[in-house]
Amino acid sequence: MTSHDPDPPSPPADLKAGLGGTGHINIASPAQEPIQDYPIERVEQVYRKLDLRIIPAFWVLYFLNSAIRSNIGIAQTMNASVKHDLVSVLGLTPKDVSTALALFYVSYVLFDLPSNLIMSRLSPRVWMARIVIAVGIIGTCFTAVNDAWSLKLLRFLLGVVIAGMWPGMAYYLTLFYPPSRTGKRIGMYFTAAQVSAAVVGLVSAGFQQMDGLGGLVGFRWMFLIYGLLGVILGVGLLWWLPDRPLAPGEVREKSWWVKWLPPSPEALTGEDAMVHYHDLRRVYHARPWTLKDLWFVLLDWRLWPLVLMYFGVVGVGIGTQLYGSVIIASINSNFTGVQVSLLFAPIWIMDLIAILLVTPISDRFHKYRPLFFSAAVCVQIAGLLTVTFALDNQWGRYGGLLLIGFGLGPTVPICMAWTNEIFQKRHREVGVATASALVSGLGNLGSIVTTYALYTGWPEDAAPGRYRYRNSNFVMIGILCMSIASSFVMIALLKIFGNEPSNKIAGSDGNDSGEEILDGAARREVHQRGFSRLIK
Repeated sequence: MTSHDPDPPSPPADLKAGLGGTGHINIASPAQEPIQDYPIERVEQVYRKLDLRIIPAFWVLYFLNSAIRSNIGIAQTMNASVKHDLVSVLGLTPKDVSTALALFYVSYVLFDLPSNLIMSRLSPRVWMARIVIAVGIIGTCFTAVNDAWSLKLLRFLLGVVIAGMWPGMAYYLTLFYPPSRTGKRIGMYFTAAQVSAAVVGLVSAGFQQMDGLGGLVGFRWMFLIYGLLGVILGVGLLWWLPDRPLAPGEVREKSWWVKWLPPSPEALTGEDAMVHYHDLRRVYHARPWTLKDLWFVLLDWRLWPLVLMYFGVVGVGIGTQLYGSVIIASINSNFTGVQVSLLFAPIWIMDLIAILLVTPISDRFHKYRPLFFSAAVCVQIAGLLTVTFALDNQWGRYGGLLLIGFGLGPTVPICMAWTNEIFQKRHREVGVATASALVSGLGNLGSIVTTYALYTGWPEDAAPGRYRYRNSNFVMIGILCMSIASSFVMIALLKIFGNEPSNKIAGSDGNDSGEEILDGAARREVHQRGFSRLIK
């Protein structure tokens, strides 16, 4: 490997000619191509241009999907003083509510992996738009719920159609960014969930003022408007999101089933496309995966510590998102529905602040991701202990909820970014698609635990009194301790067994090949960026 002058050598003639061509050209294999590193400043320019194309769209779609998924939580307290809340209007029991919440995650877990594998085979742009449109349609249907069974059915269907969105976004990023740069980007659009949780709480105060307008109670207006916005956004994504990048000179060929859709916008053109190609050749030369490749990913022990890490933090996160308003109401029974909504929002503002502070640093010190993860989990545990034991200080208990929010923020993006790093290197594209879906899907079993078995789903623990929800808080602390332990187990096992590329990856000719593509990004990922070029 040689060093280079600031100005890179001219691209090969065949590549230069192909930049504006209309036909296919023969791209040399990675092993045949000359090593060419562009100046880091030029590479940074390209990734910032990609940020402007991808991250805002992901932020908006995740915001709306998070609102549609979680607004059932705040609907339980909206206009409760006049019995126009979700529970009173539908005549729900606590078990009905917990079952409806849990059914979403049952279908989500079942369909997460199939959805992500389909995305990796078909058009990622079209599949992501399909998810958002379907979520909007189901979200709109919640306007018509009239009893427990229809609520449960729609929650199950919502899990079916939204499955694959979160891991699909993580997979999609690896088509445009090296894994060491994905933590910050995942954190960028993950803030949408936090803003969504805050906005759902704040805006619900407005929807409560619409109670009775047009014959609809407040929560029905909320379901209707969020759902319609989701459908509109999903259609718009077809014109905005780019599909997987093509090597310079290649032409995007449409499959028969997408010929009636708008053409895919290209994320990069001209020299920008050339710079990106040389920095991330592993994406452009990805081999089609086979069932054999998928099988080896499923057998990889590295999946399971990551699943357990995710299990704890996402279980506590979803539990806080769905039951946070219920916990606030239990702190002071005199709080009105509007006051509960307003107090719910700052939890997610703290979550957002932590994401913006921690995830960029975790990318710069990407070899220490598990330590960042574990430190954030410890903050959550401190918050839960405060909520549990500060019984005579209602604002102290509320402060504990703010701590939980702060600790939650960085954990999920860090876990997904570490999954990308480990499995792209070891199993390439099918590794990222499979591992991100399994970590997200199986990890969401933690959401089933917290939504079905804890808080209002645990009648004895939900009984009014001084120690209400104490045992549920203890269970949450327990699964967070498991997440910390799993991160340290993963560190130890990687030290012992390493994470070299699998020699079982099937090549396009069906032969096994463990050849690793050392593109510009791979050569830089050997070292951490640290605090150098902090403004980049």
